[in-house]
Amino acid sequence: MKKLYTLLLSTIYLLPVFSTPLSNNNPDAILGNWKTGEGTAVVQIFKQGSSYFGKIVWLKEPNNPTTGKPRIDANNSDPSKRNTPLLGLVNLRNFSFHKNSQWKDGKIYDPKSGDDYSCKITMKDPNTIEVRGYIGISLLGRTDVWKRESKL
Repeated sequence: MKKLYTLLLSTIYLLPVFSTPLSNNNPDAILGNWKTGEGTAVVQIFKQGSSYFGKIVWLKEPNNPTTGKPRIDANNSDPSKRNTPLLGLVNLRNFSFHKNSQWKDGKIYDPKSGDDYSCKITMKDPNTIEVRGYIGISLLGRTDVWKRESKL
């Protein structure tokens, strides 16, 4: 009975440690390659000055199956950008680090729709980020979970 009591107390004591969110105050923890939730692309997050950006560095299907040519940004609202290749396209822009593993005040571009959205990124653990694109307020949006990709 004493062992069971000790085990229960230990569990209760450690519970807050495992239930608290990641508190990472390292702004550069986000740097690296991240596979999107659908697994169709890898985005490399990099730092430029004090801001964070991301560009597409890998596509599951880099070429258009019909033409055999590299996929392009065909849905861009700006006609002059519709021939831009998706590989190398900067789709995360101008994020700044805030406390508690969050990067905010950035924009995400969705090549599928050709639209820009406000965006925030939250690191859940060293290998998982939640990327939330939204219009207006964060409640009106969609979250995608990306996993760190160590190899391309």
